[in-house]
Amino acid sequence: MSGADARIVRNTALLILALVGLRLVAAAFTPITFDEAYYWMWSKNLAGGYYDHPPMVAYVIRAGTMIAGDTEFGVRLVSILLALPMSYAVYRSAAMLFGGVRVAATSAILLNVTLLASVGTLIVTPDAPLLVASSFVLFFLAKVLETGRGAWWLAVGAAVGAALLSKYTAMFFGPAILIWLASVPKLRRWFLSPWPYLGGLVALALFSPVILWNADHQWVSFAKQLGRARIEDFRPVFIAELIPTQIAFATPLVFILGAMGLHALTWRRAGALASRVLIETMFWTIVVYFVWHSLHARVEANWFAPVYPPFVIAAAAAANLVQWKPRQRRLVDFCLRWAAPTGIVMFAALIVQANTGWLSGYRRDATVRSVGVGWRELAAEIETVRARSGATCVLAQDYGTTGWLAFYLPRGTCVAQQSQRIRWVNMPEPDPRLLAGKLLYVDELRGGHPALDALFAQVTQIAQLQRKRGPLVVETYGIDLLEGAKGELLDRSPPPEAR
Repeated sequence: MSGADARIVRNTALLILALVGLRLVAAAFTPITFDEAYYWMWSKNLAGGYYDHPPMVAYVIRAGTMIAGDTEFGVRLVSILLALPMSYAVYRSAAMLFGGVRVAATSAILLNVTLLASVGTLIVTPDAPLLVASSFVLFFLAKVLETGRGAWWLAVGAAVGAALLSKYTAMFFGPAILIWLASVPKLRRWFLSPWPYLGGLVALALFSPVILWNADHQWVSFAKQLGRARIEDFRPVFIAELIPTQIAFATPLVFILGAMGLHALTWRRAGALASRVLIETMFWTIVVYFVWHSLHARVEANWFAPVYPPFVIAAAAAANLVQWKPRQRRLVDFCLRWAAPTGIVMFAALIVQANTGWLSGYRRDATVRSVGVGWRELAAEIETVRARSGATCVLAQDYGTTGWLAFYLPRGTCVAQQSQRIRWVNMPEPDPRLLAGKLLYVDELRGGHPALDALFAQVTQIAQLQRKRGPLVVETYGIDLLEGAKGELLDRSPPPEAR
């Protein structure tokens, strides 16, 4: 490696370490989202599967809290640190597929400055470990291509298995790999080799706990997630949301480079055939499905996580390999120069806004309901009301409020969701003695709770408490005291998917 190349590698590593450090700082003072609180509760009761997703997110959170405790920082620690092996996998994939330190370094940097990677590893959801696993799927496929050794298919299977343990979206890797092998003549020999099939068995073995869990629970998780593929109506308005949200999550300059890179791979034949087709199949197989899905339902921006590793490699190829016309070259150079600063500024602005609301003049924005700003103070008030009333358990109506209550109330406080008990099937039931006494019911302030009136002899609102971000009142909660239970309190009726 030349001195110039060594300098590029060193600077790339230092920049990625700095970005990871920035996320760790943000993780320490940004309240957790309701989804993170929910997954944190999963992590206290590890299992082969859960109602919503496979279990990897729970294992990631459990590892972090074992190191740093049950804090916002502990919940997010391992997810953020996984950006380091993810960056290595993308760097090596780009180097093997398209050659050169510059393409590899550009790929790793561009991935880390996208909001999908920076916020997506900070806010721990199933997409965080999926993004990391997806990077290694691409890396090991590149090793298959580079070495021609069949044993690398076992590593591919392990990476696909890890991705399947993260989120069911990973099922699309199977068709993508098959299309890649079928489309490149020199790779078709693998269809006659046992190695890809052995890799498939490795993936299946790793995924088997999820299958067994579903078999024991009426296939409810499969039914919930795979049932989304059904088109019951036609609402193409959701397609219009796809591009703006992806421009934001990729950051605009990375999005431009990625789009130019995909164009160059297809129409300018940038790179070898096998490399080009691998990037295209890993990208388009998932994108085409989600475009189809958007014909009837909203597609969340983070669902595209698995396509980001091939997307940034395409962006790096556009920046470093393609001979563009002068005007296009200027655009590429501008995007390449300012992609990292823009991504860092966007990340910092989002963190500041989510925590304070300053940038919108304290007005409501998209982050205000999901990020638990104000919940620590609200939980302290709820605990005061609970202690004063003598309530022995706190009930909530939805999983998000249940998660926040469990995370921010004193450890050991009895907290339970009154409905949707399938979400908590892996966890111990609340102590019946605690449910037999006075209870608190925490819910957003609404016009009464007829269902509670049927379950309790007396339902009395004893407080109205606000969750605030600065001067903005995010939500107002009614705190009801429940007395005189008439029977079974927890609604254990089966979910819609199991009926």
